[in-house]
Amino acid sequence: MLTSNQKHFLKSIDDNVLFDEPMKAHTTFKIGGNATAFINISSQECLIALMDFCKSENITYYIVGNGSNLLVSDDGIDGVVICLGRKFANIEVDGTKIIAQSGALLPKISAVAAENSLTGLEFASGIPASLGGAIYMNAGAYGGEMKDVVKEIEYIDENSQFKTISVTDKTFSYRHSVFTNTNSVILKATFELKRSNQEEIKNTVSNLNKKRREKQPLEMPSAGSAFKRPDGYFAAALIEQAGLKGKTVGGAMVSDKHSGFIVNTGNATAEDVCRLVKHIREVIYDKFKVLLEPEIKIIGRDWM
Repeated sequence: MLTSNQKHFLKSIDDNVLFDEPMKAHTTFKIGGNATAFINISSQECLIALMDFCKSENITYYIVGNGSNLLVSDDGIDGVVICLGRKFANIEVDGTKIIAQSGALLPKISAVAAENSLTGLEFASGIPASLGGAIYMNAGAYGGEMKDVVKEIEYIDENSQFKTISVTDKTFSYRHSVFTNTNSVILKATFELKRSNQEEIKNTVSNLNKKRREKQPLEMPSAGSAFKRPDGYFAAALIEQAGLKGKTVGGAMVSDKHSGFIVNTGNATAEDVCRLVKHIREVIYDKFKVLLEPEIKIIGRDWM
């Protein structure tokens, strides 16, 4: 809980603050209880001030983007959620480089690249993630990943120091980055792309998005792929071979369109999703001796 003085100070830093805000309105899963406070940050200065205030007051805070890979507890979040979203999403083009703030959505960055005849980001056109979250987990699709195109990253480290790193082969691995499981905050990134024929780029984007619509349950709330790809296997294939396609727990269901997705059929709770994830992992390990690792990140009050 926040005191009245703490609430007042939060509003003095950034008047976009919302108290007792439903997190289901801020995740693609459309699941989650209320956050004590939710702030759609408007500037880097406000971000620093909020982080410093939360640290000085011993208030737990979470940095989120588009919420496309999040499952929020049914009991909500006891703390301040700082959203690097639409107000922290500037995109600039400099020759073959694109510099974007971490709140920019990948489809938007991909579209800017296409409009400027720059190739390399076609794979990202249908990933509903913000740049910060995409870098955090090295998001990818259709053979492309963040590691292939990101060349420089600006961030605030765990000691509140501003840092810039050039990407090396040690910065990223499969669905992982040097930022994963740290408290560093990604501010912006620079992409290095190549010039190509604009019509060809747009045709590639169109074809990839057509594949997504045909094969993925985009019409239902989800957090994207529920599990990481295990070595030597495909999670979706194992789940389908185990007869779990269409399996439900409460309002959560293994998509009958793509078994790698868990979808919210309309009234799913976070507990439904976690029980379904647990069941899938147990069945897959029992049948194939493969331990699936969830790709969805769970945050919020400890209720499990």
